[in-house]
Amino acid sequence: MSRLGEAAVHHHSLLQALQSLLYILVVALFIIAFTAQPFRIPSASMEPTLLVGDFLLVDKDLSIGHGFAPLAPTGLIHRGDLIVFHYPVDPSRDLVKRVVGLPGDRLYLRDGRVYIDDRALAEPYAVFRTASPESYRDDFPRLDRADPGVDSRWWIQMHTLVANGVLTVPADSYFVLGDNRNDSEDSRYWGLVPRDAIVGKPFLIYFSLNGPSASLLDIARWNRALSIPR
Repeated sequence: MSRLGEAAVHHHSLLQALQSLLYILVVALFIIAFTAQPFRIPSASMEPTLLVGDFLLVDKDLSIGHGFAPLAPTGLIHRGDLIVFHYPVDPSRDLVKRVVGLPGDRLYLRDGRVYIDDRALAEPYAVFRTASPESYRDDFPRLDRADPGVDSRWWIQMHTLVANGVLTVPADSYFVLGDNRNDSEDSRYWGLVPRDAIVGKPFLIYFSLNGPSASLLDIARWNRALSIPR
């Protein structure tokens, strides 16, 4: 084959490679736009499950049994699931927490431990770091006094949902908590998450960055990249 012919073959192969790359990019953009959404962890409330600087892909398809995104969990909401949702106090912000209470659950906390229908909930993901005792946080719900951090609308609503020290989760709502249980503003402070406020479920940590004080060599946490949050 002449050099001219070899150049033509090489040029054709290059065009095919670029065309394949373009197809991949189009598919990736379609997935991100319609079934997945990037999200960055802004606070320490979900440590050690999720760290500040983790970048997540969120499966947005909760309408059917299984999401379209690769490795995505079931689209139904279960106890123990991680969810991303519109913050009830400020819907322009998205938060991520763990589902603890499902519709119809009778829920309360004693010494920081969650009870559902009078049975202690097994929570291997929860951590209880040293913190000053706080009766509202640890023995929720408390109606005798409001914590200064409690949203006023939630304080009023909570009185309609609590009887004999037990909160009943209403239909189409979820009670969520942070895994870093003593350092998390969650449903105890601002209320329930409506079903229609849920954006989706995180299914992949695709990248992770250390804080601004990290050196250039350590700024990326490569051991967390492409891991599945549980």
